[in-house]
Amino acid sequence: MADKTRVDRTLDVRGEICPNPDIKVRAALEKMGQGQVLEVLLDYPLSVERVPRNAEKRQHRVIMIERTSGAEHRILIEAKANRQ
Repeated sequence: MADKTRVDRTLDVRGEICPNPDIKVRAALEKMGQGQVLEVLLDYPLSVERVPRNAEKRQHRVIMIERTSGAEHRILIEAKANRQ
């Protein structure tokens, strides 16, 4: 499934295991402006579950979760404003 959403930043955490992807995604989103989109490339199964869940807990919006091949996934997350 191809998505036409404009990506403002790509974070490639393939080959990394928890908690590194979560930590890096959180740090990236904290530096982004409202409405900017972070593309996350990952391949660790637990992170595929945790990254979107943790982003939503912080009030960011998960736009899409897509399996690209094998264990590899692409997640698009829209950053929110007024992060704490």
